[in-house]
Amino acid sequence: MAIGDIIVGVDIGTSKVCTVVGEVNNFGQIETISNTSYKCTGLKKGKIINEEEIILSLAKSIKDAEDETSLKINSAYVTIPGKYVTIVQNSITKEAKDKYSGISVRDVQNAIMQVKDIEIPDTQTLIDIVPDKITLENGTVVTDPVGNLSSSFTISAQVILAQKDYVRQLHSIFKKAGLEIDGIVPTTLAERNLILDNNELHDNIMILDIGAGNTDIGIFEGSSFAYTNSIPVGGDNITNDIALVLNIAEEEADKLKRQYGLALKSFIDNDNDIILNTCKDTNKSKIIKSSELIEIIEARIEEIFSIVNKDITNQGLKPKINNVVLTGQGIVNINKSDVAGKINLNIPVKISTGRAISTVKPAYRTSYALVRYIAARPFAKTVSSSIDTQNNESFIKTIMERIKEFFYS
Repeated sequence: MAIGDIIVGVDIGTSKVCTVVGEVNNFGQIETISNTSYKCTGLKKGKIINEEEIILSLAKSIKDAEDETSLKINSAYVTIPGKYVTIVQNSITKEAKDKYSGISVRDVQNAIMQVKDIEIPDTQTLIDIVPDKITLENGTVVTDPVGNLSSSFTISAQVILAQKDYVRQLHSIFKKAGLEIDGIVPTTLAERNLILDNNELHDNIMILDIGAGNTDIGIFEGSSFAYTNSIPVGGDNITNDIALVLNIAEEEADKLKRQYGLALKSFIDNDNDIILNTCKDTNKSKIIKSSELIEIIEARIEEIFSIVNKDITNQGLKPKINNVVLTGQGIVNINKSDVAGKINLNIPVKISTGRAISTVKPAYRTSYALVRYIAARPFAKTVSSSIDTQNNESFIKTIMERIKEFFYS
């Protein structure tokens, strides 16, 4: 990345579209210059059900960002749910062009381009290449091989594929909103460097991002991106259950969930009375015990973890996971959700304590994480989004390659 690069990250969620505009400062860090969001219900259970609504919400979020920054945004990166993603592990050995001068940046870039040469099903398309491990001819593993006097090196990488139809939908939505897509990144891959502690980055970790209507799963074996998926349940399902069982309005159900949020009935200190103000029963002001409310929350949370457990067990990945890290607005405000996770998964579970995560508002964490992920991308020729000044008198950034070397559609 280069100082002054401006990167735009968009996260299309179940309840809103969030946009973060970040600039690489003099210290090589991301400085947020805008974060905007706009409500949207065009995505349900990870599926696009209303393109027009997403287009309008995306356009509104981008327009607000443009007004805040006095920039004209022409392109952005975007996240993709894990259910549409397939990860293929691949590696190649590459000869250095000039072994006496050492391995060059071009050698590494060429190797990354070659590692993508796999058989891709007709229904899928390449969206990302994640260099993982680089091994020199003498067996030494290095993060950056450039300059090493080695006649060859082996690069291991994850080739990230996505369902072609979903990618086409995203391109259509962005085009109608007046934007190009710079790149598409799986949600949990983008989030990894934001929500994990330094020691967790080298461990075998499962990230669970429990959002409003979707739960994204990301499994990392050290630095390797091993698996991702998403299940169509989240925090909104808890709210809906409360409203349905207690026969109250969803607004009151959401308020009660936030006020009494507890994942396990066994942790109740005081089983106090709750007056239901919007109850549709004959008795309008119905009174229940808090334990009745917690029981509803507990049942849905147990179901979420049970579905995740079944998925990772079927994939044969559960024995490899040492720890689980929870994130997402659908779960982190519910006390003892980590304990409930440990009970149901039989793996240590914790709420994310990544150092950077506390500095970002919860609503913008995924889109901010996306910007950070792109900025840290190794060996990329350029990562900046396409940005003009609002009055078009001069260009802040000119993108020499509209399609980055890592992205094809």
